[in-house]
Order: sequence, then structure tokens, then C-alpha cells
Amino acid sequence: MTMPSRLPDQYGGGGGSNLADILERVLDKGVVIAGDIKINLLDIELLTIKLRLIVASVDKAKEMGIDWWESDPALSSNARHRELNAENEHLRNRIAELEGSSHEQRHER
Repeated sequence: MTMPSRLPDQYGGGGGSNLADILERVLDKGVVIAGDIKINLLDIELLTIKLRLIVASVDKAKEMGIDWWESDPALSSNARHRELNAENEHLRNRIAELEGSSHEQRHER
């Protein structure tokens, strides 16, 4: 004896392809989820938390002008290299400045 499926046909077979299609659409178009949580006590606002979530592909995010991960040293090796290069340049300039001032002091004596 076979039991009939409780799920409608659209959710039964081929669920993997449906999920893949949905995921492709979401990443292609992007989805924004926004919400605010406010905690009040006797009409006095104690805490406000603003939540914003964007789900999109990297290409779509870049189209929208979102590329913060490219300049975050914790997420991008290129950003780490740029940060280290800037720090090295600053230190080289500071050393040259200090060496120049010590050289001038020797000539004054």
C-alpha cells in the first residue's frame, strides 16, 4: 500500500532545481531585508537596533556600489598589502627624516 504525498507536486519532485532557480534569481536581483528593534520602558527608548541585510551576488553588489570587502584588511589580501605598503612608506619617510635631522646635528657641532 502506497501513501499519497502530502506535498503538492511543485514542492515534491525536482526540489533541487527549484531551489537552484530561486537562489539564482535572488543572487541576480538581490534581496534587501531591513528591520528595527526598539526596546522601550514607560515610553522611554532604551535601545534601538537597526538591522540591514543584503543578499546578492558580488557582481550585483558592485553594480549597487557596495564593495567594502575589497578595502577591509580582514577580508582582502590586496587590502592588507596596501595597508602594509602605506605603513612601510610612512616608516621609511620617518626614518629618512630622523636620519636627516641627526646628520644636521652632527654638522652643527
